Amino acid sequence: MFSSHHVAKTARVIGTFGAAAALSVGAAHTALANSISDFSAAAVCDAGGNGVIRVTDKDASGTPATVTLYLQLSMPGGERLVDTETIEHPTSQGTTADLNPLDWYAGETFRVHVKAGDQVDDDIQPLTVVADETCEPSGPSSSATATASSASSATPTTLPSPAESSSPAAVPGASSAPSPPGGGTDLAETGAGSGTAVIAGIAAALVVAGGGIVVALRRRAAHRSH
Repeated sequence: MFSSHHVAKTARVIGTFGAAAALSVGAAHTALANSISDFSAAAVCDAGGNGVIRVTDKDASGTPATVTLYLQLSMPGGERLVDTETIEHPTSQGTTADLNPLDWYAGETFRVHVKAGDQVDDDIQPLTVVADETCEPSGPSSSATATASSASSATPTTLPSPAESSSPAAVPGASSAPSPPGGGTDLAETGAGSGTAVIAGIAAALVVAGGGIVVALRRRAAHRSH
C-alpha cells in the first residue's frame, strides 16, 4: 500500500514538472513567433533623394518575409502591384527593405502585404500614405543641372588686358557736348572765348607793321651809303 502511494505521488510530481516545462517551451515559442505586428511601413526619402516605402521587420524568430507593395487606385477596390522585396534575415532590432513606388506625390496611398512562412499572411495596417513632402530628384537631368551649375560657378571672370585698359576713353560726339554760355559755338571744344580771334588779329598786324619798318630802315641805310 505504501509503495503504490509513493509511486503515485512521484508520478504526480513528475507530471507537474513536465506540464511546467511544456508551458515554458510554449511561452518561449510564442514569444519568438512571427506576427504582423512585427512589421511597419512608412513613406520616406532615401539617401539618394528618392521617395520609397520603407518596411521594417522586427521578427525575433528570423523568419524570411516577402513584402509586396500595391498602389491604391482612385476606382473603388482598384489597385496595382508596383514592387516586391524579400527580407532574408530579420532581427529583433529591425531589418528594413525599401520598395519603389514608381510615382511620388502627396496623398498617394499604398497597401503593403507580408508573407512570412506559414505564420504571417496579412496586410500592414494602417495603409501607407505619402505626406506633403517632396524628395529631391536624383535622375540624369538633375545631375546634369548640378554639373552645369558647378562649371559655371568655377569659370573665372574675364578681365580686360593691360593694352585694352590703357586705351583712351571714347570722346563724346559734338552733339552731346554742352553749349557755352551765351549760345555761341566758336571754339567750344577747346574752351577758348571769342576774344581770342581779336587778339590773334592784332598780333598779326603788329608783326606785319614791324616787318615793314625793318625793310624801310634797311633801304634808308642803303641809300645813305651811296
